[in-house]
Amino acid sequence: MGRVSQAQAQENRRRVVETASRLLREQGTHLSVADLMKAAGLTHGGFYKQFASKEALIDEATAHAFAELARHHKGGLDQYAGRRDAAQRALIDTYLSAEHRDNPADGCPAAALATDMARDGGETEARRTYSQGVAAFADFLATEDQDGITRLCTMLGALVLSRATDGTPLSDEILTAARTALTSTD
Repeated sequence: MGRVSQAQAQENRRRVVETASRLLREQGTHLSVADLMKAAGLTHGGFYKQFASKEALIDEATAHAFAELARHHKGGLDQYAGRRDAAQRALIDTYLSAEHRDNPADGCPAAALATDMARDGGETEARRTYSQGVAAFADFLATEDQDGITRLCTMLGALVLSRATDGTPLSDEILTAARTALTSTD
């Protein structure tokens, strides 16, 4: 097989990063390079032509996931004509939904990667990106009356617990209770 063009190489890299971003949120950071490349529709051998290491890809995929989250927040503000309270309410309703609980690959990287970031520890680019993303998310959630970190902790904790208890009535109860607690002052 011949060499791929520079444009195709860039497209392949984009595809791998997007696929990794989804798989990291779904499976965690311990996914295999072979499984990732297969999911991206590429060969395992091409991985190291694109990335120096699996850790380098995790760094980039984590940044991609948080960039998606930031675009989602901006889109919410645009959709609600800059009305932050309405955008926050819509975000809370979506975040604390059965659909979000059941689809971690398309969901919040803060919730999906929390355990992996805590376990992996150390000073990695992914952990720095994760910390910055969590801080930005908390900032977006802040109101005059409620601290953004408290709101984020409530949302993230509820989502993680509802995923852990999925298939039981408690799972939906957790989502409902958190949603009610966060929106009762709206």
